[in-house]
Amino acid sequence: MSWGMALLSAILLARRLRSTWAGQEMVGILLPPSVPGALVNFAAMLSGKIPVNLNYTSSNETLESCAQQCGLQTVITTKLLLDRIPLKVPGKTILLEEAAAAPRIGEKIAALLLWFLPGYWLERILSRAKPKTLDDLATVIFSSGSTGEPKGVMLTHYNIASNIEQMGQTFMLEHKDVLLGVLPFFHSFGFTVTLWLPAVLGCGVAYHPSPLDLTAVSELVRDYRVTFLLATPTFLQAYLRRCSPEDFGSLQFVVVGAEKLPERLALAFEDRFGIRPLEGYGATECSPVIAVNTRDFRAPGFRQVGAKRGHIGHPLPGISVRIVDPETRERLPVGAAGLLLVRGPNVMKGYLGKPEKTAEVLQDGWYVTGDIAAEDEDGFLTITDRLSRFSKIGGEMVPHIKIEEKLQELAGATEQRFVVTGVPDGKKGERLVVLHTIPPDELKPLLDRMPETGLPNLWTPRANQFFHVEELPHLGSGKLDLRRVHEMAADLSPAES
Repeated sequence: MSWGMALLSAILLARRLRSTWAGQEMVGILLPPSVPGALVNFAAMLSGKIPVNLNYTSSNETLESCAQQCGLQTVITTKLLLDRIPLKVPGKTILLEEAAAAPRIGEKIAALLLWFLPGYWLERILSRAKPKTLDDLATVIFSSGSTGEPKGVMLTHYNIASNIEQMGQTFMLEHKDVLLGVLPFFHSFGFTVTLWLPAVLGCGVAYHPSPLDLTAVSELVRDYRVTFLLATPTFLQAYLRRCSPEDFGSLQFVVVGAEKLPERLALAFEDRFGIRPLEGYGATECSPVIAVNTRDFRAPGFRQVGAKRGHIGHPLPGISVRIVDPETRERLPVGAAGLLLVRGPNVMKGYLGKPEKTAEVLQDGWYVTGDIAAEDEDGFLTITDRLSRFSKIGGEMVPHIKIEEKLQELAGATEQRFVVTGVPDGKKGERLVVLHTIPPDELKPLLDRMPETGLPNLWTPRANQFFHVEELPHLGSGKLDLRRVHEMAADLSPAES
C-alpha cells in the first residue's frame, strides 16, 4: 500500500468511526502490528483522539485496569485476534472488519476530496476541533510490568516527534529504507519506531503480527528488501536458528534493545548473517530510544567510531545523560558506575493519574532510569545492572545480571538459559535462586565448574537453589517477565526463616 493510499484509507476510517468515537478523548485499540492496526492509529490521530494500544498478551484484569485508568469507552479489535486469544475486551467492542466493511462510492469521493486538503484543515474537519499542538498528549503506553504493576506513560506529540527526528538523524534514514514492523504497537519501540517513524520520514515498513513466525519474517525481509530490522535478543536467537543468510541479505542495520545483547549471541548472528547487531537502549518513559550504536563514519584521513562491543552506544542527538551516586546524587567521574539520569525532549510528561510516581522518576528535569551505567572517555555508555535486579545479601548488594552472564559463559550458550532472582532469607536477608532450561544431566558438570566463574562466594548461588523450568517466562515485548520469574522462584524455593 502506498502512503497516498494509506492516507486515503485512514480518512475513510476516521469518517466511519466518527460517531463511534464521539465524546471520547482516548480510544482503545487492540490490534497486532499490521496494516489495519496502523491505519486505525492514523485515523485516531487525524480525528483528534488519543490512541491507547492495549496489550493483547496481558491478563483480563490488566486490560480492565488499563481501560479504567484511561476512561476507555470503546475498543477496536478484530475477530481474528479474539478467536486466537480469548480475551475479555473492556468497554464496547468494535470489530474492525465490520467498521471498515464495503465503503460506499460517496464515502470514497468524500475521502478523496479531503485527501487534497492541507494537513491543518484535514485534521480540523475530521476532528471538528482545533488540531492538537506538540505539547498535547499523543498516547498512553502502559509499561510492560516486568517488575510490578503497569503504569500509564503519557507521551506528547513533541516527545514522539523528537525521538523520530533523533533516530532519523542517527541512521540517516531515507525513502528507500524499509523497516520490519513486528514489534507490537503497545510497546513504545513499536509505537514510535515502526508505526510513526515510517509515516513521518516516508520510509517503507512491512508489518506482521508475530515476530516469531520465522517463515513469514524471512519472506518479508527478502520480498520487501527490508533494510532496518528492530528486534530483541530473544527474537535474534530464533532468527539465528531458523532463518537463512540469503533471506537477510538486504539488511543494512540490525538494532537490538529491550534487554542486554549477549556477546556470544552478537558474534553468532554476525557469523551467520554477515551483519553485526547494534545494541541500543531505551525506556518507555523516553519515547523510548535513549542511546544506540551505529556505523563508524569513515573518510580519507578520518574515522569516527560509531559502535563499541558491550556498549549501548552514544546518547541520541539532543539527549543529555548524567552518571550519579545512587545515594547522594553527586556526579561521578568518567568510568565510574552509578545511577543513570536522562534529560531531553523525548522524556515523558508523566504517569497517568500517578503524581507521586511521576515525582519519584522526574527530578529537576532529569528522568531517573533506575539503571546502573558507566560512561567511558569516548562517551559510550555501558549498562551494568538495574537497581531492581540486585539482592541485598549480608549487607552487600549482589547483581543478578553479572551472575547470569557468568553462567551463560560457563554453559557456552548463545540464548538465555539462566535467570537469577532473590527470595527472602531469615539469615542473610535474601537468597539467590536460579531458574534454568539446562537438561538435568548437564547441570551437575556445570555446577562442578562454578569456581571457574571467579564469582565471590557471596555471589555464588547454592547448588540446591538451581531449578529447572521448561522455558523462561517472557512478556509480549520480548523482555523477561521478571515478576513471573520472582513468583516462580518463590514457589520453588520458599522463604527460609
